[in-house]
Formats: sequence, C-alpha cells, structure tokens
Amino acid sequence: MTDLSRSRLWLMRMGFVALGLVILFFHLLPLETTPRGWAGPDLLLGFACAWGLRRPEYVPALFLALVFLLADLLLQRPPGLWAVLALIGVENLKSRGRHLRDASFAAEWLTVAVILTMIIFANRILLSLALIPTPAMTLSLTELALTTLAYPLLVAVTHGIMGVRKTAPGDLDAHGKRV
Repeated sequence: MTDLSRSRLWLMRMGFVALGLVILFFHLLPLETTPRGWAGPDLLLGFACAWGLRRPEYVPALFLALVFLLADLLLQRPPGLWAVLALIGVENLKSRGRHLRDASFAAEWLTVAVILTMIIFANRILLSLALIPTPAMTLSLTELALTTLAYPLLVAVTHGIMGVRKTAPGDLDAHGKRV
C-alpha cells in the first residue's frame, strides 16, 4: 500500500514539474510579437497555489523553487526574486491548508487573492528598491486581476482533470500518517 502511495506521490510531483514546463513552453512561444497593454494570468503561480492548498506534499519547496527559478531565467526576470516571493507565498498557503480545508471556497479564493496581491506588490517594491525598472502598474494589476479571476478555473482543472483533491480529515499521506 505504501509503495503505491509513494509512487503516486512521486508521479504527482513529477506531474507538477511537467505542468510547469508545459506552461513555460507555451509562454515562450512567439505567438504575438507586438507588446500588449495588458498581462495575462500567471498560470504557474495559480496552479502552484491550487496544488499547494490541496496536496502540499505534491509540491515540495525544492520543486517549487526550481520551477520558479527556471521561469525567472527563461522569462528574463531578475533571477530568484519572483522564485523566492512565490515560494514564500505558496508555503504560506500550505501552512494555512489545514484551516482552509474546512472553510468554503470563497474563503480559499480570498486567501489566495491576498497572497497573490502581496507577492505582486512585494515584487514591485523590491524591484524599485534595487532600482530595476518595474513594469507599468496596469500590467501588474491586470496580471493580479486575471490570475485571481482564473483561480476557480485552475482549481476546477486541478480537481477534475488532474485529480488533485483536498485532503479529508481522515486521509493518509504517502507515509501512512493521518493528515
């Protein structure tokens, strides 16, 4: 029984890394060559939040840090800044997961929206302190709004298609311990 659950644990961890790589692949495709006046949702951060709240053991901190660091390098952002902020935000959500397990989806959505807001504005503040040019405020606000609005869809995909469901009070983790 534990071999099956451990293999599922590693399969889902590798699934998260693969999901991150697929998102980055499509993000890097040159589908539009002119700059837009708005930014799309950050799907990688949205999926990381959804997976971190539902099954924290599927997204360990090392995997999160590596995927987001790779995203920083490929998307030509300051290396490590977004990765650290995303890691802090998702780990904060993972620590709240047990309390949000029994709460309504609206409470979860609000909590994720607050964490996303803190990540995006901390990024802007730290970029400003380092005297690095920041993107226009409208880009940050549209990214925040669209990521927050896309979160229910990301949760539906996470739950329905990927099979990452919230833990119930009597469930066992991969090590056979109650969660």
